[in-house]
Parts: sequence; C-alpha cells; structure tokens
Amino acid sequence: MTSCSGTDLEYTGEAQCGAARAGRLRVRGRELLTPAFLPVGTYGSVKGMAPHELSELGAGMLLANACHLHDRPGEHTVAELGGLHRFMGWDGALLTDSGGFQVFSMLDIAELDDQGVSFRSPLDGRKLRLGPVEAADIQLALDSDIAMVFDHCPPLPASRDLLELSVRRTTDWARRAQAHHARHNPRGQAQFAIVQGGLDDELRARSAAELIELDFPGYAVGGLSVGESRAELALAMTRYAPLLPEHKLRYVMGIGGPADLLAAIAAGFDVFDCVLPSRNGRHGTLFVPGGNIHLKNSRFRADREPIEAGCDCPACAGGWSRGVLRHLIKAGEPLGRRLCTAHNLRFLHRLVARAREAVVAQRFDAFLADERAVYTKG
Repeated sequence: MTSCSGTDLEYTGEAQCGAARAGRLRVRGRELLTPAFLPVGTYGSVKGMAPHELSELGAGMLLANACHLHDRPGEHTVAELGGLHRFMGWDGALLTDSGGFQVFSMLDIAELDDQGVSFRSPLDGRKLRLGPVEAADIQLALDSDIAMVFDHCPPLPASRDLLELSVRRTTDWARRAQAHHARHNPRGQAQFAIVQGGLDDELRARSAAELIELDFPGYAVGGLSVGESRAELALAMTRYAPLLPEHKLRYVMGIGGPADLLAAIAAGFDVFDCVLPSRNGRHGTLFVPGGNIHLKNSRFRADREPIEAGCDCPACAGGWSRGVLRHLIKAGEPLGRRLCTAHNLRFLHRLVARAREAVVAQRFDAFLADERAVYTKG
C-alpha cells in the first residue's frame, strides 16, 4: 500500500503470481482494478466513443494529453468549463500525459534545451514553450487525477550521450516539477515520474534510482515503443519493471497490442496506454484470437461472421457481420469506425480482466502460456 503527502492516492497490492500483479488503485475517490488498460482520449475524447460506452466496455481510467489540450482549447478554457472530468463527461479516473512523447514525435520542429522545449503549434504555427513547471501548471488547471511529469523522451536507437542527457534532464525536470506541484496542489492531484534511459540497463537503473529518491506516489517507464523491436521491448519490460518500487503503481507507457500487454503484465506492470486499438479500429484492423484481421481485404466482402465468435462487444453481440463492417469502414461511415473501435477496446479489457483473474487464482503462468499460444500477432 502506498500514499503520498499532499495527494489523494493509494495503491494496494492484492495478489502476485510470479512477477504479475493484481491490485487496486484509489485516487480522489475513484477506484481502478489492476492490471488495467487506459484508452487514449488525446483531445478530451476517445474518437467516436461516448463516455458511458467506454465504461461499459470495461474502462476504469482514461488518458488525455495535456500538451494537445494546452494547444486547443487551452487548459484555462477546460477549467472554465468545469475541469477535465466534466469536459470529457467522464466520472472515472483520469491521467494526463505531460507531452514528453509528443515532443519526441515533433523533433523536426522542436528545439530542446535544459529548461524545456520550444515548438510551433501544429494547428496554427504559434510558438509554444513547454517545460516541467509549465507542464505541471497545465495539468493542475486541467485537474486530472494523475499528472505525469515532463520528461525528455529520446527516439531509439539513440547514442549513449543522448540517453545520458535525457536521464539527466528527466531527473532535473522531475525535481523541479515536484517542488512546484507541492506548492500549488490544493485538490490532491497525484504526480508520477517517468523513468528514461532507452535500452541501456545502467542508465535505466540510474534514472529509476534518482527518481525513487524523490518519492513520487507512482512511477512510469517511458521511452519504449519508439523504434525498438518487439523482442527488445519484451526484454526491456522484464528488466525495467523490477527497478520500480513494489508497493507503488507501475505504469509502462505506449503499450497496446495484445501480445505486448501480456508481456507487460508478466513483467510486473500494472497499467498501460496506447492509441493503437482505437486507431486501428477506425481503419478496420481488428484484434481477434490468433492475430489481426484487416477488414478492407476483399475476402471479407461477403463474410457473414462476427468479428470474433463469442465476443460481447457491441459489434459482435449486436449482430454486425464482417462484411457489413467492411462496407461501413470503406465508405467512411462513422458507425463502422465506432463499432470497430469498441471491439478492439473490449478485446483488450477482456484480456487484462482475465489476466487479473489468473493472478488472483495463482494460475498466471498457465494462463500466459495458453494466451501466448493464441495472441502471437497482436
């Protein structure tokens, strides 16, 4: 169990089988069973999905991006409209990412220094400045339940010098963000730190040790899924999860394929997020046992079967066939995108729920072996 002065967060470990964990997170009166997948609502909504639908699919926490919301409509507008929960129409827990990963994705138009990053808005070309204090202030105004510190997320592969720079900056920025947050946090928002270091074990250990010394209420591993192979990703998660405190929530960022989720849970992580399931769903790429199917392929033109037999998502349980969904996707109909997104999200929420049950029942190893034999291409 963990809590932190000035925050309203508590993580309780309920069971462990091998390295896999089952737990319970309480944050500002909201509860999340772990392991858990966080759907991504970058601008304040998961594209095409109503909040009650996300809850019915199994979501207990959503992620929104503070950098994008700062750009549009602005954190003060969100605050004037009642805060991020009301803005999103979401009663569950909310986590906001600080923008470090978005900076990585805009390196061609961004200028980094030891104080933060300067870049131009992708929307209208305005010059923007983002650093650890600015990111903390944005998230305080948004009033999310969990706010991520601003970090330096390098691409992979990266030189040792760049990785060392990212670790140094990430620690310095975390220290500055934490001090500022402690002085300006009247509503008990929790703040998590992000471990960097690329695929360098020594630098990851250094980053984790420096951040743990600062005693954040939760920790994330960032800087993965940014260019490494799937084998490298799985090995990295196995090595880096044990670097984080056992009694605090462990979050690995940017993980959203079924096989990768299984690897993350097996490594000892508790929560995960990714745009993959919703983005793929909108384009007709769907999770099924055995891998993915791509509805735009002509072989599904007259397919009368559901996406996945026995699935309880709105598309499968509602009687929508692959052939009809293919037509809707190819025609650009919003209904098709929404139904396919719902299926992918439900697929992942079912997967992590089954993993939790297996951990509690002390049969996770057998569960993992069975699932890995099925979800080999997710």
